[in-house]
Amino acid sequence: MRKLVTSVLAGIGLTLACGTSVYAQEKSLTIFWAEWDPANYLQELGNEYEKETGVKITVETTPWSDFQTKAFTEFNAHGDAYDLVVGDSQWLGAGSTGGHYVDLTDFFKKHDLGNVMAPATVKYYSEYPGNSGKYWAIPLEGDAVGWSYRKDWFEDPKEKEAFKAKYGYDLDVPKDFKALRDIAEFFYRPDQKKYGIAIYTDNSYDAMAMGFENALFSYGGDLGDYSTYKVDGHINSEKAVAALDAYKELYKFTPPGWAKSFFVEDNQAITENLAAMSMNFFAFFPSLINEASNPNAKNTGFFANPPGPNGDQFAALGGQGISIVSYSQKQEEATKFLEWFIKDETQKKWAALGGYTCSAAVLKSAEFQNATPYNKAFYETMFKVKDFWAVPEYAELLQQLNQRVYPYMIGGEGTAKETLDALAADWNATFKKYGRGQ
Repeated sequence: MRKLVTSVLAGIGLTLACGTSVYAQEKSLTIFWAEWDPANYLQELGNEYEKETGVKITVETTPWSDFQTKAFTEFNAHGDAYDLVVGDSQWLGAGSTGGHYVDLTDFFKKHDLGNVMAPATVKYYSEYPGNSGKYWAIPLEGDAVGWSYRKDWFEDPKEKEAFKAKYGYDLDVPKDFKALRDIAEFFYRPDQKKYGIAIYTDNSYDAMAMGFENALFSYGGDLGDYSTYKVDGHINSEKAVAALDAYKELYKFTPPGWAKSFFVEDNQAITENLAAMSMNFFAFFPSLINEASNPNAKNTGFFANPPGPNGDQFAALGGQGISIVSYSQKQEEATKFLEWFIKDETQKKWAALGGYTCSAAVLKSAEFQNATPYNKAFYETMFKVKDFWAVPEYAELLQQLNQRVYPYMIGGEGTAKETLDALAADWNATFKKYGRGQ
């Protein structure tokens, strides 16, 4: 009899243990993102959520080089390994039309996120198609391209005197693209192993596009008409041609071997005393104010992408929104996490941890703008950003841009006009293939 009772009790214990395991599993969420510091900050924020709610948050990461492939492999398999994904803004078209993302339009309206979040982040991280009022992601990691610079080089009295004598105006943070070019030229001293500027030049994924767009948008140019998909007269306009020439001009003043450079190399330009100024996403600036990773941290300053010749001032958008994966078995729990994430107090925590908040109120606060040496430039930038095409075929459009622009930028093949005319023809053919603008 005792054995039978023991056996029954053991069975009950096993059932309870299994039940607890299942319950714990239900009270957990997995978020997929790329492997970088903001993902670590999100994990810290998730730990706070677990303390408050008992729901365990796991931020699963993978290297940037594998991120897109791994995410879409899981999506296309209709897998439920991830409950939420922090996807690139360019993924919105593929994520929504492919059925991979949950429609968050009602969520947006319920929480008035069009007014809560900075307008540009809603437009580029959340809405697809453009101006449709359909939303598929919540702005999470705001980001854009900005600039770091060597304050000690700029503030050296002898340098200031020599610059004023040569260019006729004071050496300072560049007030426009002309000054950006002049300063790059001034500090270009190969014999001293000092160089003027570091820019994006890599021709894989979106590095070249993100770099060139900073000149394109501030020169008053654009990629095309996002509503009609017309590209002729936009990507190959006179303003776009002038912008590509201006970007190529900057390449003349980069360090040697700068033909395949992206965010890692551009931070190294500052940490290794190579360049006076360096382009990079704001997400990579925290390491530049850390003396452990940047010996020049105390002498590193930051500024927003400067205006072009006609006063236009924009920057290439980076950053990501967070979406609920449609194949997740925990969509209700994922929605609760998003409701917590968008709260003002959570957004303040997110910003304090090092995440780049998209909350308009937090961005505008003096507390945020004074928190780091680059936050004010970030605030200024996030209300002046534009993005690449977010259509499902964006990867083809990026590849075509790389194939056309890189040989001109780095190899000096052809002219800017010939390059952009050819790119316009490529994009026209691509949009026609997918039935856009017909």
